[in-house]
Amino acid sequence: MFSGIKEELLTELLDIERAGTSKRESTITSAQGSHITINGEPFLNFCSNNYLGLANHPQIVAAAKESLDQHGYGLSSVRFICGTQDIHIQLEAELSHFLQKEATILFPSCFDANGGIFEVLMKEEDAIISDELNHASIIDGIRLSKAQRLRYKNRNMEDLERQLIATAGARRRLIVTDGVFSMDGYLAPLPEICALAEKYDAMVMVDDSHAVGFMGASGAGTPEHFGVSDRVDIISGTLGKALGGASGGYISTHREIVDILRQKARPYLFSNSVPPAVVSASLQSLQLVQNGQALRTTLRTNAKLFRELMDQAGFALLPGEHPIVPVMFSSENEAVAVAKGLHARGIHAVAFSYPVVPLGKARIRIQLSAQHSESDIRKCVEAFKSSVN
Repeated sequence: MFSGIKEELLTELLDIERAGTSKRESTITSAQGSHITINGEPFLNFCSNNYLGLANHPQIVAAAKESLDQHGYGLSSVRFICGTQDIHIQLEAELSHFLQKEATILFPSCFDANGGIFEVLMKEEDAIISDELNHASIIDGIRLSKAQRLRYKNRNMEDLERQLIATAGARRRLIVTDGVFSMDGYLAPLPEICALAEKYDAMVMVDDSHAVGFMGASGAGTPEHFGVSDRVDIISGTLGKALGGASGGYISTHREIVDILRQKARPYLFSNSVPPAVVSASLQSLQLVQNGQALRTTLRTNAKLFRELMDQAGFALLPGEHPIVPVMFSSENEAVAVAKGLHARGIHAVAFSYPVVPLGKARIRIQLSAQHSESDIRKCVEAFKSSVN
């Protein structure tokens, strides 16, 4: 029976290849960092979510090693059976304090966190209003809910207000947005979103995966950056980016929401606990972040320098202040060709094309890290210039 399906899949794969949208994995043979090796060859890494350079920080590695001795490798259980250790409770409390929320619940990933909350919180008589460019995990999570589902144009407050008016009869309304839109580096206009939520009696949820750790005065993310921490009801996020780069996600919110998620969220009830070594390393990461003003300053400086140099070189960049800096190209094939040129010059950066981004919006998404030196950044810009000539 598979023989017929095989031919169909081969045709589909060939179409993807011809369209220039095929994705290929690079095998890293070193620890994660700004300098890596791929198949034994040295590269400068400009496509990692390792914003603060903590993924291989010696204190975090040491915390994970110590945790293996004290708490073991894995728990072989979900949280409510026998998968909760003291460190899980501690990490949830530390995240709540850091993000200025009443309570936090850990999930195996932020994808699972977003996949678990909507089905529990929003029912048939409710409405979820989601930014059209929200992360795939939000989109998939919303699909699991029986609530009315509406989208508003990216960061468009007039369209958001229209959707709020259209759902006036709903029992509950929840506005959902990424704090940072990962393919563009744009920030959600949280003050305006919160104002509309208050006007129309809606809740606000922010997926802040690409901001927690380095945005805001203390690194607590986009709500802190915009001064609306007390006006955002729910924050979802990850331990797998700036906070050490391993795995694990969370929901930080009102205590009652966390309590009901512990009872009903399927990814929480039916998935193994976050491994102890990841939990202990994340606790150490939070300590580094809360004393990490110098790292955040370096990251901002690096992003500013890269933008300035690329502007001077005549490249088309999406504007912004985030360390995600998309370099735009006229076609998928051009983006792929430039990425290959960068690779040949020792720069690891990946071309993004459909379906990850819309057709005709191909780009190479550069991500700066506090680990990058000025020399690293200048070498990257020179490699771009050489790769288009």
